[in-house]
Amino acid sequence: MVSPPHEAMHRIFQEYPDLFAGVSRALDLDLAPPARITILPTDLTEARPVERRVDTLLRFDGEDSADSFVLAIESQGKKTADKPSAWAYYLSYLSTKYKLPVLLLVVCQDRRTAEWAARPVSLGPPQWPALTLHPLVAGPHNMPVITDPAKAAADLPLAALSAITHVKGPGVDGILKALSTALQTVPEAVADPIIEFISQGLGSSRRAAELWRNLVAVDLSFYKSYISEEIRDEGRAQRGAEDILVVLEARGIDVPDEIRDRITASTDPDLLRHWLTRAAVAPSAEEIFTDDDA
Repeated sequence: MVSPPHEAMHRIFQEYPDLFAGVSRALDLDLAPPARITILPTDLTEARPVERRVDTLLRFDGEDSADSFVLAIESQGKKTADKPSAWAYYLSYLSTKYKLPVLLLVVCQDRRTAEWAARPVSLGPPQWPALTLHPLVAGPHNMPVITDPAKAAADLPLAALSAITHVKGPGVDGILKALSTALQTVPEAVADPIIEFISQGLGSSRRAAELWRNLVAVDLSFYKSYISEEIRDEGRAQRGAEDILVVLEARGIDVPDEIRDRITASTDPDLLRHWLTRAAVAPSAEEIFTDDDA
């Protein structure tokens, strides 16, 4: 099953096709601005029992037909030996199907995977390679670190991709803080999908994900999206669990690891309030759960 970061790294291009313009500028890729961008079906399956799907597929049409091309976008979380061959198949198939130049963009969250994905791969004997695969790669090694709220506000999708690709690096804190500030100045309809993409994309880093949840709960508390509501609920539950532990520790009551884990794992605000009341009078940590067992 694909992970939320995997989905966020390519689906953000479906939601914001213009994002590729910012990526291409960051990579010094000289492409004519498109007159139209079309999201294409991602199913590359042939009439045989072999299913092949690219993550995201976009068609860029320029004012001049010579500027049109098809962009395949792949999320790559780790080195996979057979991926280059699959990518070569995708590009060959798309070239045949759409009769247009094809470009492959691979989005990564760690430098080693990005450098592996970026290396040219030749298919065929070394004496005469029949085909050379040369992907375009976006990752922490070449995506901008956007820590200025004004720059983040000027291109929110690129700033979101900046956070997603730098999730494992030290710069992610500054990017997330800039985004939380920038999102305060935009309509809720604009902010909601950005909040959700970032929440999904940070899933590979618990620390960054928790920082983003805290920023959303505090700086963006007026938004009501599903993700932001979920983040605030989790933030409230976390604070409720911490209150219980503080009361027990202030009373000098030992809290075994299994009890601490049970308290912090709960996301039920009513149950946490009940445990907090019990924590003020229970003679031991175990007995805050007595009524639950009954």
